[in-house]
Amino acid sequence: MTDWQKLEHDYYMPTFKRIPITLVKGQGAKVWDENDKEYLDFVSGIAVNSLGHCHPVVVKAITEQANTLMHTSNLYYTIPQLKLAELLVKNSCMDKVFICNSGTEATEGAVKLARRYGHIHLNGAYEVITGTGSFHGRTLAMVSASGQTKFQEPYIPIPSGFINVEYNNIDALKAATTDKTCAVMMEPIQGESGVHLPDDDYLKKVRAWCDEKGILLILDEIQTGVGRTGTLFAYQQYGIEPDIMTLAKGLAGGFPIGAILCKDKASVFAAGEHGSTFGGNPLACATGYAVFKTIVDNDIPLNAKLTGQYLTGRLNEIKQKYNFISEVRGRGLLQAIEFSDKNALSVVMSCLEKGLLINKIGDSIIRFMPPLIIGRDEVDKAIDILDAAL
Repeated sequence: MTDWQKLEHDYYMPTFKRIPITLVKGQGAKVWDENDKEYLDFVSGIAVNSLGHCHPVVVKAITEQANTLMHTSNLYYTIPQLKLAELLVKNSCMDKVFICNSGTEATEGAVKLARRYGHIHLNGAYEVITGTGSFHGRTLAMVSASGQTKFQEPYIPIPSGFINVEYNNIDALKAATTDKTCAVMMEPIQGESGVHLPDDDYLKKVRAWCDEKGILLILDEIQTGVGRTGTLFAYQQYGIEPDIMTLAKGLAGGFPIGAILCKDKASVFAAGEHGSTFGGNPLACATGYAVFKTIVDNDIPLNAKLTGQYLTGRLNEIKQKYNFISEVRGRGLLQAIEFSDKNALSVVMSCLEKGLLINKIGDSIIRFMPPLIIGRDEVDKAIDILDAAL
């Protein structure tokens, strides 16, 4: 049998701290490794496999489109791209769409859009304010935008134009705003730093401040969007509307895609000012259309809300049992537990041995991001395994 992990060591750049299993098959909320061991997947590709693995809707969309037309570039009109754009606009507060290949591309493009807006409407303003603990992607600019020094330090000097301020602190944001500020970019819930929720009125205060100063509000909904937190988009739970929103992850159920959505007032790109060779190709868009339409038509965000509430309750039961769990937090099917000590890795590995995939963040947080179609029986099974591991 091929030693796939040795092959990775020999040929792949050492950029990932991988869990030591090689996955070969998936179905629904389950995956299997090369030894045919079964796992319940509560990571779902880092909140990507919104309909689970190999959902018939996804498989059909990819197969049919792959047999029809996969790539043309954006020199020409293609039907799947325009159908997806229409579907996204009609189911959001937005007016225009640009489709790309990933979350990083989406946030990078959103910042370009905000800078272009600043050049046209704000006397050349170009700075974007972001929150500490935020994560907006892996390009050099988005590393600079992200408010986590561990991602920035290996690449100093990092690009300028981003001001990181304390998340959930409106006074810090106001103090950082100058005549150079063109936008504020926030995650409604910070996923990659440990599932941190803002105060209920924080985003309303940010929205009001942006309106007062005439600057744009960008919401990074790459992890929270497409039903993950119990509504189609997380902004709907906070009583606000952004000027620009970014999506990716769960949008095409496992196929790479990203999207920038914006209000008409923020749609300031002229022809030739932004683009992508692969972005918005027929294969990605047909898949995204099929997944997003399935989520909307079947009210899958409601399942995320109700099953997420059940998951919260079960995690709080676990918290009562173990005094080294300091907090349970999250919303919908994006949740985390934090330990008072640094035992996240040992918990993840024990769950792995017992057939459950969960995700660790740092040394003391584990995150749960199951498919949005998950049911209570599967939550109970996951909690039983977690309990045994703890």
